[in-house]
Formats: sequence, structure tokens, C-alpha cells
Amino acid sequence: MNNFYHLCFVVQDVRKATEDLTRTVGVTWSPIREGRLGSWEYEIVFSVEGPPFFEIIQGPAGSPWDATMGSRFDHIGYWSADVQSDKDRLAARGAPIEFDSCPYGRSFTYHRLESLGTRIELVDQAVQEGFLRTWQPGGSAMPALNLDPPGAER
Repeated sequence: MNNFYHLCFVVQDVRKATEDLTRTVGVTWSPIREGRLGSWEYEIVFSVEGPPFFEIIQGPAGSPWDATMGSRFDHIGYWSADVQSDKDRLAARGAPIEFDSCPYGRSFTYHRLESLGTRIELVDQAVQEGFLRTWQPGGSAMPALNLDPPGAER
């Protein structure tokens, strides 16, 4: 199995969601941070424990993290050594691109897996050092998604 590095939940209340996961299963959290992508402001946090990490995002209506219909499991996140190539390959394999951050100066994509009601996120491995510095100082490098593992059909 390929190494995913996080599971993401999109929520209506990031503080309540983190408090609930702490109270029920003992997850500990880095500080919640604010971010902006285009006109969308959002709040984001990752668990201290990981990989795999829990990621919680609260975003506004109309954003890629819109939870107006209710909080939900949103995506499985993978590092990608070549986002352009991997996003094309995932789309060709039946996971169409639902959101591409490249026009916003970022390098991640969301791909819809309709049968699971969720998405796969590809994140450029080039930003992993910054991720570790922000969310897990001293953490070890994580491997990229391998879409052609040994013995797989091409």
C-alpha cells in the first residue's frame, strides 16, 4: 500500500472538532493556523502524532473546504514527486481533478473518488520541508506516492 501522510476532515468548527478528537481518542494538536487561498480564508491544524496525521480544515462557503452541508471526512493526502504527471495519471485512472491550486500559486490537487465519496490530495513533495518545519519540527522525510509499485500493471 502506498504511504499516505494524512487524513483530512472538513468541519464547521475547527475548535470543537479538535476538542472532540482529543477527548475521545487522545489526539494532540499543533496550534491552529490561519491561511488564505485566493479569496478564501480558512483555519487549519494538524495532529502532532503522525504520519499519518489528522488534518482539520474549516473553510468558507464556496471554498474547496466548504462544510455548509455538514462536517465530513474529505480526503487522503499523499506527497507527490511530480504533481503534474501524477494528477494526469490519477485523472486517467478514473479520479478526475476536482480542484487544482496551481492557478493560486500553490501545488496541490484534489481528485474525486465518487465510489468512496471522498478525494485524494496530491501535494508537491518540494514543500515537505516547510510542512515538517511548521507541523512536526524534527520529523523525518516522508515518501512520495508511487503510482507504479513493483508488479503493478501499467
